[in-house]
Amino acid sequence: MKQVLRSLLLLAASALAAPALSQSQEDAMLLVAHPAFRDLEYRQTVLIAAPAPNGGHVGVILNRPTRRSLGSLFPEHEPSKKVVDPVYYGGPFSRGALVALVKADNTPGAGAVLLMKNVYLAFRANTIDHVIETTPNEARYFVGYVGWRPGELKSEIDRGLWSVLDADVEVVFRKDTDGMWEDLLQATRRIRASLSY
Repeated sequence: MKQVLRSLLLLAASALAAPALSQSQEDAMLLVAHPAFRDLEYRQTVLIAAPAPNGGHVGVILNRPTRRSLGSLFPEHEPSKKVVDPVYYGGPFSRGALVALVKADNTPGAGAVLLMKNVYLAFRANTIDHVIETTPNEARYFVGYVGWRPGELKSEIDRGLWSVLDADVEVVFRKDTDGMWEDLLQATRRIRASLSY
């Protein structure tokens, strides 16, 4: 656990030393909700977000597992029963749709958005089916996602709703998401305190 926190602190230091949204437009970012962010959709959440082709941003909430398995959502689809992790609540957009955060060396298929090196967000059903059938546990599955219009996320960050950290695959696919928000929030506070000296 100490090693994980040390890694988080190093990630936070590199992220907070630079102005918000200054990273390469190809890089994903972790968004840590400010404690005063009371919107029930986003209260105490951690998101991964990246630029979308439309000039806005797209992402999913990382720390909202549901009590449902993929197999329980699709009982007639045998490959879905092989997925070990629960389905996560990804956000308020298209709540009835399944999206997948996929670890892969190459694009998993049509309609997948590259979030960071070897991590894609897949939206199309046939692409997600292919992932489930070939590498079911190299992905995390979400109902819904989050989207921002061009300039909207920058405005939210400027208003202090989110702290921004560089995205890290270990954090993005963290098995136990209990305490994720608290861990990352503490890391950002420690880094801010050290930068103010």
